[in-house]
Amino acid sequence: MDFLAYVFTGLLLTAIGSLFLASVGKTLELWRVLPERTVLVYTFFGKVIGKVEEPGLFLPIFHFGPKALLFPLFGKAYSVSTQLQQSYLRNQLVNSEEGAPMGVGVWFEMFVNDPEAFLFRNSSPLGSLNANVATAVVKQLSNLKLDVLLEDRDALSRKVREEVSPTSSQWGFALGSTYIRKVAFRDQGMIAEIQRKVVNRLRQVTAAMKQAGDNTVAIIHSEADKQASQRLGQAQAVRPEVVGRSLAEIQREPEVAQALFRLLEINATLKAPGKVILTETTAGLILNS
Repeated sequence: MDFLAYVFTGLLLTAIGSLFLASVGKTLELWRVLPERTVLVYTFFGKVIGKVEEPGLFLPIFHFGPKALLFPLFGKAYSVSTQLQQSYLRNQLVNSEEGAPMGVGVWFEMFVNDPEAFLFRNSSPLGSLNANVATAVVKQLSNLKLDVLLEDRDALSRKVREEVSPTSSQWGFALGSTYIRKVAFRDQGMIAEIQRKVVNRLRQVTAAMKQAGDNTVAIIHSEADKQASQRLGQAQAVRPEVVGRSLAEIQREPEVAQALFRLLEINATLKAPGKVILTETTAGLILNS
């Protein structure tokens, strides 16, 4: 029974001692755990004495010596993230050469490559970088032709990056990709006018296409009518010759010719608009003939 009491007491004291040592070590900053893409900048009496970039467990006393024990009282450790960051500035106002107010959206990447400059050269480095990018956009894109603003975004993006990079490096930033993602009209009246002109132009193009189709169909019909008239004229020109040749062949047989002409005469008489009255005498004559 005494053994179990000793074991329980030992475990309790060990836990209390571990918590006490962890609290003391955290207060005195005897060790630090450094995440990935993070830099610790140490200052002592307001002066930068070094920085740590290697991730993992870090013991300041091995790196800075016994004075590391005084960091909680007279020093400070600044944690700076060096991860890639992205920002997007919307509706930066520029005017084209034609006087049209345009809204420009620019996207850019940046990361901290100089933690000391990031911490101590500018009180708000990120805000200053955004303002510098906005200024560069207005400077590089103002008074350009409207078609250049709408089409040459790659070249304009490179100009903005070249304008911003020297200044951003002074504040500890390295500027990455920069791209003008959006160029839009800000004047609603101008937008409505452009829409109206586009609609009118589409109507004109549609009407022109329809007229061209109608003209093509008319030409086809005219050509067909012309060829049909030519064929009919040729047929009418040949018809008397064909009929005359046929009648000449029939005249070689007098009986056949007489019967044919008699039949044609009777057919013409029946088709006449007048009335034909057949009596016994005329019917007999017709039948006998």
